[in-house]
Amino acid sequence: MSIRFDGRVAIVTGAGGGLGRQYALELARRGAKVVVNDLGGARDGTGHSDAALKVVEEIEAFGGEAMSNGGSVAEYDQMVEMVARAKERWGGVHVIINNAGVLRDKTFAKMEPADFEFVIRVHLIGSAFATKACWDTFREQNYGRVLMTASSTGLFGNFGQANYGAAKMGLAGLTKTLYIEGAKHDIRVNTLAPTAGTRMTEDLFPAEAFKLFDPAKVVPAALFLVSEDAPTNQIVASGAGVTATSYVTLTPGKLLTGDDLSPEGVAANWAAISDRTGEIVPKTGSEQGMMAAKALQAG
Repeated sequence: MSIRFDGRVAIVTGAGGGLGRQYALELARRGAKVVVNDLGGARDGTGHSDAALKVVEEIEAFGGEAMSNGGSVAEYDQMVEMVARAKERWGGVHVIINNAGVLRDKTFAKMEPADFEFVIRVHLIGSAFATKACWDTFREQNYGRVLMTASSTGLFGNFGQANYGAAKMGLAGLTKTLYIEGAKHDIRVNTLAPTAGTRMTEDLFPAEAFKLFDPAKVVPAALFLVSEDAPTNQIVASGAGVTATSYVTLTPGKLLTGDDLSPEGVAANWAAISDRTGEIVPKTGSEQGMMAAKALQAG
């Protein structure tokens, strides 16, 4: 069965180049009307350009429908205005792909607090702002698809990217609450951790690897995660044609009592506490407390 987006309106932030551009082009090819959002700044978030308008021209050249938007995801009022314009022109918004981002890499020892804060604001706060601007519309129409862009840095860490990693792991956490709150309105929320050769990563990849990790190879996973039959509350990694899922798990743990309920007891029982045999993937945060309650009852 072909995955199509006919009759759907999709917003892609940071769509002036790289992954965002590829998402926007393929959504349009598959029938979506696309808001191409891009401030047009450099990799560190400074400056402006008409990158979004060029992508709109590409879409219109093959008969698609699109509109450009130069709003900053870090400014909530600009996101509200973007959604209002999309609704005015096309009557609704059905998909938001939060792709906009910046890099200001330095070791934590050398990183200025302002650079930490700015990266968090664009990636994490910006994704929350763009999604919030769509949220009431999603609820009213009982349909919404949200994709957050995380990173292997957020999930697993990377030297020199404390700000970026903190933001990206935060997005995975945001997904886990929004999917719960949106479920009764058929709002499905997922997290994608892409690996792609873009201007954000061009000096991090060797030349041959840069070609292998073509952004176009991430598009299939991204579009599936915002399709009508998409799953929800998934963390998906994709790059170079390889797609995988990642999970936040919880081990059964061990009930400590008496003298064992102490730092020394935790140390002595660490092997059992961290044993992954029988670990679970909680669907909500309350399951941690429920597991502890069951252990108390069994003990």
